[in-house]
Amino acid sequence: MTRYALVTGASSGLGIEFAKQLSKEGYGIIALARREDRLIELGREIDTEYKYYVCDLTDFDKAEDVYETIFEENRVEVVINNAGFGLCGKFEDLRIEDEFRMIDTNIKALQMLLKASLIYFRDSGINGRILNVSSSASLFPAGPYMATYYASKAYVTSLVSAVHYENRDLYIGALCPGPVDTEFNKVANVKFALKGITPKYCVSYALKKMKKGKEIIIPKFSLKAACFFSRILPRKVVIGMVSKQQRRKIYE
Repeated sequence: MTRYALVTGASSGLGIEFAKQLSKEGYGIIALARREDRLIELGREIDTEYKYYVCDLTDFDKAEDVYETIFEENRVEVVINNAGFGLCGKFEDLRIEDEFRMIDTNIKALQMLLKASLIYFRDSGINGRILNVSSSASLFPAGPYMATYYASKAYVTSLVSAVHYENRDLYIGALCPGPVDTEFNKVANVKFALKGITPKYCVSYALKKMKKGKEIIIPKFSLKAACFFSRILPRKVVIGMVSKQQRRKIYE
């Protein structure tokens, strides 16, 4: 029986790279995203079994039906809970509809799949792995000029840590990268203030640490150091430093 890896947000960036690298490890790929043309294109680059579902994961009724079908018909052993996006700007300048869409994607859709995957692994007896894509933003106290994005990712990492603790016999982790050279910038309408890493490196590092059972995965030493110092410096100082970096995305 084919062992599958389920990847959401598989039409761009980290999602594409997760699908490619997991395929090279011998997993069949089940890809979910909104853009069918991208999913069809991805299928041409996958050497193993490949299935895709066109689904807006914020359509929660449809997403629930899709997950039910996937878990009933396939042996899924790895879940990459990747779908998400960011917005940059002053809080009062961003449209509330766009922020709610981000909350639906980054929080609600991720939580739905995390819960569905966990229940599936429990019911099937599969010792599976669930890697949830968060952000280094979640490890700082706040993010001026990306306020809602930082808050949404803080929710994700907090949730994952709690569920990880409750289910230590399964792997449940959070990937918390800093800047990655993907379409994130275009969607958020920003330029990174710091140098990004490649999707290939980020995913390769994440999968290696996932196999070792690492709960919080931060794929860059300088970022690990920044996160460490953010815990020992005064809160106002850290927020001020983050604010300076975020402002550079907008005004430089």
